[in-house]
Parts: sequence; C-alpha cells; structure tokens
Amino acid sequence: MSFNGLASFISYLDSRDDLHRIGCYVNPELEITEVADRMVKSGGRALLFENNGTVFPLLINAFASDDRMAGAIGRTSLDDAGEEIIALSESVTGSGGLMSKLSRLPKMLRLLKLTPLRMRGRGACQEVVSPVPDLGILPALRCWPHDGGKFITLPLVHTYHPETGKTNVGMYRMQIMGPSLTGMHWHRHKTGARHFEAWKKTGKRMPVTVTLGGDPVYTYSATAPLPEDMNEYLLASFLRGRRVKMVKCLTNDIWIPADSDIVIEGYVDPSENLLLEGPFGDHTGFYSLADYYPGFHVTCITHRRNAVYPSTVVGVPPMEDAWIGKATEKIFLAPLKLAIAPEIKDLHMPVEGVAHNIVLVSIQKSYPGQGMKVLSALYGAGQMMLSKYIIVVSNTTPLRDYRKVAEAVFENTRFDTDLLFTHGPLDVLDHSSDRFSMGGKLGIDATVKLPEERTTEYNSIPLRLLTDTEIANDVIITVRTLSDIDQPVVVLTIRKPSEGLDMRKLVATLPAPLHTPGTITIAVDQGADSTDLSMITWLVAGNCDPSRDIYRVGDRALFLDATSMPLSLPSFQREWPNVVCSDRETIDLVNRRWKEYNIGEFVKSPSQKLLPLLHPGEAAVNIDKIISE
Repeated sequence: MSFNGLASFISYLDSRDDLHRIGCYVNPELEITEVADRMVKSGGRALLFENNGTVFPLLINAFASDDRMAGAIGRTSLDDAGEEIIALSESVTGSGGLMSKLSRLPKMLRLLKLTPLRMRGRGACQEVVSPVPDLGILPALRCWPHDGGKFITLPLVHTYHPETGKTNVGMYRMQIMGPSLTGMHWHRHKTGARHFEAWKKTGKRMPVTVTLGGDPVYTYSATAPLPEDMNEYLLASFLRGRRVKMVKCLTNDIWIPADSDIVIEGYVDPSENLLLEGPFGDHTGFYSLADYYPGFHVTCITHRRNAVYPSTVVGVPPMEDAWIGKATEKIFLAPLKLAIAPEIKDLHMPVEGVAHNIVLVSIQKSYPGQGMKVLSALYGAGQMMLSKYIIVVSNTTPLRDYRKVAEAVFENTRFDTDLLFTHGPLDVLDHSSDRFSMGGKLGIDATVKLPEERTTEYNSIPLRLLTDTEIANDVIITVRTLSDIDQPVVVLTIRKPSEGLDMRKLVATLPAPLHTPGTITIAVDQGADSTDLSMITWLVAGNCDPSRDIYRVGDRALFLDATSMPLSLPSFQREWPNVVCSDRETIDLVNRRWKEYNIGEFVKSPSQKLLPLLHPGEAAVNIDKIISE
C-alpha cells in the first residue's frame, strides 16, 4: 500500500471513519494544540483543520493509533513490517549451501530494485511555485504558551555530505523567524549536524531542502534510527512496496519525492553567526530552553495544488510520537539482534520514557552474566547510547505487561549485584544531568539468575501501608504505596523549603521499613499525582540522573529523587525547564468552543493535571520567584 500525497492518505482515513474534519476557524496559536492534545490522549481520530487562516488544510494526529500508524507505513498491522524485515534479514544473512543461497536470491534482487528512481521534469510537488518565498503562507503552530514562536514540527530535512555526496533525511524542528528564515535545530548527535560541520570546512553555503507531507511513510522513515549512510527512501520503498520517484529541486541540487505536498528550498551559511532558537515544548514533556543553532534561508517554496500541511505536537506523553516509536520497535528489532545481541527476543520503549529514557529488553538467556553483557552492548549501540534506564528480563516476561516486568525486577534483582551504574552520552534535551548531553545511566539485570550468579539471598518484602505520622517530616506531604504493581515501592510527595533541601539528609532520616531489602522509595514534587504510576514513571525518567539522584538506603534498598532540582542542595547549576502544558486561558477557550468543533463527546484537558507541577517562571523555572513565594 502506498499513498500519492497526504490527500490520498486523508481519503484512506475517511474511508475508515478515522478522521474528523473541523470546518470552523481554529487558531494555530495554542488552540489547535489543545484540541489535538485532548484527542490523542483520549484515543481520538485524526484531525483535519480545514479553516486555519491559510489555504492549506492542517492534518494532525495522523499517526496516533496502531491502525493509522500501520496504514501510514503501508501495512494492516505494525507487526507485519517487523516480521517482513526479520524474514528478509534471515534470507540475506542465513547460512547454507549453494541451493540455499540461490533460493534467497529473489528477495535480495527485490530489495535492490527498490532504490529511489530519479525522474526528469517536475513533480506534483512543484505544480505551484511561490513568486516570493513567504513562510507566512503555512499554518505553522505555536504549540505551547512559552514557545519562542511558530514551529514547523514535521519537516523532512534533506542534506548531503560535500565530499562523499551521501544524503540524509532527518527531522529537526524549525522555528519560523521571518518570511524566509527559520532556525535549524539539529543536535550534535544527528547526521544533519555532521553534514553542517563538513560544509564549514568548504567555505561554501550548505544546500538544504525541506519537504512536508507526501506519502506518510516518508515522515516515518525520516525518524527511523538508520545507519548514517543508508538512504531513508530505500526504507520507505521497502515499506510501501514500490520505488520512490524523485525530482530535482528548482534552486539546488537536492532530489526529493515527487509526491511531496510542500517543498521549502534554501541553504544554511556556515559563516553566519548562529541564531538564538527556542524555547520549545518538547517531547520530553518539558521545555527545551533557548540555545544557538544555524539559520536556514529560504530561496523557493513550491507545493501541490491540493497540498495539505502536516503537523504534530509533542509534550507530556502519550503524544502522537508514541506510535512512531511503536513502529520503530517492531521494524528495528531484527537489525538490533543481528548487529548487537542475537539473544534479544523483544524490545519495548514505554511512552513514559519519551523514547530514549527507558528501554525494556527480553533475552534468551543461556549463560551467567548474559544480562550484564546485553546491558553493556546496548549502551554502545547507535541511538541506544542515549538511553538512560535499560531493564533486561528473561524472555518469559512479557515486556508490555508492566506488572510482570515489575515482578521480574523485584524477584530477580539484587540491588547490591545486579545494577550497572555508568556514564555516557544523553539526548541533548535531557535536563536532569549536571552536564549538557552527558550524564548517568542505570542498567538493571532482572533476568532469572543461574546458579553461578546467586549470591546471598534476600526477598523483597511487601510493605504495610505507612502513614504520614510514621514518617513524620516537615517536607513530606504524602506517603503512598503503589498498589498498581503490588510491590515494595513507596512514593513520597515533597515540598522543599525556600532555603533548599539536601536530599542526602532526608534519606538519612527515613524510617526502618524503608530500609527493607528490595524496597524502592521515590520522591516527587508536591503537585504530582502520587497514585498515577504513569506520571511517576515519567518524572523518574525525566528528572532523575541515576549517578546523582539514586541513593542506597541501608545495604539493599534504594531511594530515587525524581523532584525538580530548584531548591535542591547542593545547588543545581543549569537552568531547570518547566513542565509543558496549556495555560488556563486556552483550556477555557477550548472548553467553551468544544461543540463548535463537532468532534464528539467533551474531553477534559490533560493539562489540568499538569498545572500543579508548574513552577514560577516561563519556559525556565525562576528560582528567585520560588524563594520569594
């Protein structure tokens, strides 16, 4: 299955009754985000905002279900693509004699025939050429209250290396800074940034072309963790079952899909000063704060006559990108097994971990130390190097049953022997570490232990419910056990005093029950819902640096500090970002207008639950205001 542009995909969604068309005017500044956030978190349909102040309808939440994500990559289910890639991998790498190898030849030749096809002339994406490039024609969103401006959030950024000619298609948000100027937010770990560094040495402008839309499989392929020099459109061709037809840009030598909806051509000049870009409400659920990035100059904008503008919103999970992550789990399990650890049976990234922060892995275990071996291998494997917490379990544990995973951790893990604390690179968006883009990591070997791995035995003992009086402390507001997983986990809600709180001193005062071997105590800020396991997991994944914020209590219990670092002692030296959520004014506006949208039963704003977590300030927390209040 393949789609000739977003209009074709929209027809597909319409035929499945999986799309809401919204005909009334909805403002791209904050309002569309609030509507989309409610729909994605309630399992709603894709949304097409037909009246947004521009000539382009805006499509959002197009990937936010298993069925829509599968359709976007040309499948009836997400499992299909993974099974096909596993079969292809086995056919290419399998052993055997001459006849066995010859039997695999058709599949190998089929793969070779899927290379992108360059066409002469113009494509549908060049039907309309804007005489003067003006980004104001696009319904770009200002997503969250403290965003630095309007952002293009689903751009497919095409670059190539000046010496090797190797191409790349990445997805890097773009803040609109003028009619023909945007920021280009490529991180130091991304291929686009490496191409930029190579162009610096040439003293020439770097050609860049951005496409929007087209077959939705292109958008997925731009996010996929491919090897650096692998062509993203080869993956797209494999998934859609037909070659991607490419046409040459009008003002530079970059080739793009002919069926794209919108094309923005231009360049980045490495000799120019960097631009201050951001803040931006990011996929971590916190704002990424303003920083300096290259500027992208627009030389030409073209589009289809029936072009649709694709957009997405990121923020506190689950958001639309969670389903993109699901597809990646399925599709890249086979290459991960082949290249890194053949004993891996399954891999899962819970949405609360916002992609990199939490990874669950199951393995077929056959020798002692194998769990630790896999942990060590994964922390050095491609984009896995950015992972913060990796938990390895035996293949009898279903990874998507979090109760079973918790049982495996508490039954099979000894906190004195089965934890791997290490340091390494982190996503540049990680805010918890004392150092930018580098910090602590924790691997947990929760596999069933073999006789050679057994040390002194102890069992996790279920805690009786503690009361506030039993754990009396001026800064502790609530004490709760997590009944959802029925394991010895206690959540403390903390209110830090204006003079600051040294968590080490608090840990030293914890009562005896929290010293019980195998017990985990988690501290979160006042305002967090301590009964919401999803929220607690997200806060631990985002706020806690394992090398700094995990304390041993007694010999065999742990304390995790998942509070925000302002008012922590010793003082945290970096700026601390605020939680991403809508403001009360936007929430009230959407509440009043809900019936106008004609999208079904009223859905309460997810931001209502997040507002108590906000600190004084804007995108960054204002420590002076906290102290004064």
